[in-house]
Amino acid sequence: MNAAFLAPTALPVRARRASPAVHPLAPRMVATEPPRTTRLWTPHSWRTMPIKQLPKYPDQKALREMEQRLERSLPLVFSGECEALKELLAKASRGQAFVIQGGDCAESFKEFDAYGGKNISDTFTLVIQMSIMLMYALRRPVVKILRAAGQFAKPRSSPYEKKKNQELSLPSYRGDIINGSGFTQEERIPDPERMYKAFVQSTATINLLRTLASGGALDLHRVHDISLKFVRETSQGRKYAQYATDIDNAIAFMEAIGLQSDSYKVRQAEFYVSHESLLLPYEQALCRQDPITGKHYATSGHFLWLGDRTRQPDGAHVEFMRGISNPIGIKCGPTLTPDDLVQLLDILNPDNEPGRITLITRVGAGKVADNLPTFIETIKREGRDVVWSCDPCHGNTETTASGFKTRRFENIMQEVTEFFAVHESMGTYPGGVHLELTGQDVTECVGGMMELTDEDLKQRYETHCDPRLNASQALELALKLSEEMQNRCIL
Repeated sequence: MNAAFLAPTALPVRARRASPAVHPLAPRMVATEPPRTTRLWTPHSWRTMPIKQLPKYPDQKALREMEQRLERSLPLVFSGECEALKELLAKASRGQAFVIQGGDCAESFKEFDAYGGKNISDTFTLVIQMSIMLMYALRRPVVKILRAAGQFAKPRSSPYEKKKNQELSLPSYRGDIINGSGFTQEERIPDPERMYKAFVQSTATINLLRTLASGGALDLHRVHDISLKFVRETSQGRKYAQYATDIDNAIAFMEAIGLQSDSYKVRQAEFYVSHESLLLPYEQALCRQDPITGKHYATSGHFLWLGDRTRQPDGAHVEFMRGISNPIGIKCGPTLTPDDLVQLLDILNPDNEPGRITLITRVGAGKVADNLPTFIETIKREGRDVVWSCDPCHGNTETTASGFKTRRFENIMQEVTEFFAVHESMGTYPGGVHLELTGQDVTECVGGMMELTDEDLKQRYETHCDPRLNASQALELALKLSEEMQNRCIL
């Protein structure tokens, strides 16, 4: 890649009407605002827009210095990879591929050690297992996107939080890239140095994932080895073993008749990384311009998404996302109106580029029929090209009597089933799922074949934020997904 791709872009910001809720570093300017889609975009034009979910850094000088340090750093991903993912997502929009997007709710500094490497490896292995099961059942490619190497920031519904049965109120924990999870005043102060720590950890994570993907550990010739020990004796693990035997036989047959079975697609696992584009100073600092095409890319990850709290059409997050050429997602909750959806698509994908937009619905079990048809009708009416994905986790979070946040497997599965049913009835293709999961044997979500109960949550409740499906529950979901799509003839 040309060295110019590594250099930060410094273009002038076109003046626009000032707002009382703009970024604190934004210049105060007054001018007539041109139409949004024709107005000049730069990596820092978001600073002139109203913004939500941005922490208040007490040391602005340290923040600026950290942004400059990241601007001088190497990119985590490259433009060609982002474009390759866009092509795969375009296939998913046409029903020619399926997308699994999954991983931790929030990455942590504390877990990034020798055991942290095992967490990453096990979660990657789990996603590969799920993709193998789906590919075998659906007879089509599965696009693997991990929530990893950048998923450090978390949106919060309130800027302050209290501990149960305590009067003390402190600034909310916003993810390790911003502040600490410890319930002390010092821990909750936003610290720019955390951005660089997140960058270094993301770099190491991607390096590990690339090694796992290309080093032979996930070669389909060794499909029986692509497994996690604690699920091998479960019904899900036994079903996977059946698939593995069938794949072994298929590869042996190919070799027996002289067909090529040693291509990189058999020996290597193609993957991509993603996170919510929340902390814009970090995202801007890692934005780079491709010297050949002139396009800008957020090199912090291949795929970035707008959360349900930051998708305001006139907001800073949408402004940043409209100028990058990465494939992007939009979380679509019950509060999203058809008008806002159309406006977002006009801003973010005015040329209706296939693979550019993934709509990730998150409405909750029992509510899909009340929300999804409106979204689909809007997209059909406007003639837009999108990937439809289902996030069945975020709309199904609840708190138990003992104070644990959890999700019930049956509710997660119900939302996915309802998602498929609506798409079948409306003649559209359900292109993927977006899941919070881990390869570890945690007890954070209840239900499933393991029949975890509220009482079991205290055994291994290890999440730093939201409850995750463990490997057994995730494999069970993959099996049910395969059966659901086969039964509905979504092939």
